[in-house]
Amino acid sequence: MSPPTCVIPSVWKQQPDRAMLLVLPSSCVCNEVLMGKDEYFQSFRVNADNFICTLLPGISNHPQIQYSPGGLLFKVGNSNMQHVTSLSFLLLAYSNYLSHANVRVPCGTSSASPVQLRRVAKRQVDYILGDNPLRMSYMVGYGARYPLRIHHRGSSLPSVAAHPARIGCKAGATYYASAAPNPNLLVGAVVGGPSNTSDAFPDARAVFQQSEPTTYINAPLLGLLAYFSAHPNLAQSDLLHD
Repeated sequence: MSPPTCVIPSVWKQQPDRAMLLVLPSSCVCNEVLMGKDEYFQSFRVNADNFICTLLPGISNHPQIQYSPGGLLFKVGNSNMQHVTSLSFLLLAYSNYLSHANVRVPCGTSSASPVQLRRVAKRQVDYILGDNPLRMSYMVGYGARYPLRIHHRGSSLPSVAAHPARIGCKAGATYYASAAPNPNLLVGAVVGGPSNTSDAFPDARAVFQQSEPTTYINAPLLGLLAYFSAHPNLAQSDLLHD
């Protein structure tokens, strides 16, 4: 059965290429773009392919990101894990589009398969969950070792049970400066992680660029975890295919 065709609202044709990667249903992307059935969208496909190529280690001559010795995707700026999770989500989404269309990403004189994109995304998830030089999970409460002093007021202040009296806005400085672990575990929160290509992490509240958890880090990660949880045998299969 051939994939269904789709009608694409004209307003979507004005969106940036990276946004289109996520907005369009996979059947639309595969049928109308990747399989060359909509000439207007060929420029989108070229731009999307070029962008994806810049994320793949050893593929692009003009990479937009770097990789640490431990394998972490790194982009200059605060809270690096936001780039790790969002770009990994894009790689995984595009790998599925490519698989449905049975095509590869052309990257100059070489090309990349859907499996290669998926491997990069999976490697980032593994790094976040503890497969890294520090053997530290960057998800609070997951694994034997994880951040203990995250930059989060509710996590670093004592609970109402332990401190019934009111804590004023400026009264939290003592807890902020404390070297003690946070008394309240914010289970599932993912922090900013290593801020450079050395795989180092200070685990200090004051270094908010690395120790602050955010919703825009966790949100893309949920999609990645859901996918790999639903496809537990993909990792072994990807080792055997390219």
